[in-house]
Amino acid sequence: MTQETELLLRGYGLTTAEFFYRMPDYPSVLNTFIWQDYDQAPDHDRLMGFIDFWRDEIEGELHSVRFTHRKLISPGEWRNVVGELTYH
Repeated sequence: MTQETELLLRGYGLTTAEFFYRMPDYPSVLNTFIWQDYDQAPDHDRLMGFIDFWRDEIEGELHSVRFTHRKLISPGEWRNVVGELTYH
């Protein structure tokens, strides 16, 4: 089973964030950056970790961040199919 599937079965969902940040040489200019990762709501530890990384390591000052979270699958929606029947 792939790592992504395992994360989805453990309750993770796909989080997409759009970062608006100021250009270091031109602070009046806003630029955007898109980030995606599997994360768990409502804490969003991976997103918060990336925001901390940005503040510590990236020169562009953050203006704002907007994000969405979509749970793609839950443990009750997945089932293992053992066989398949073909009917014509």
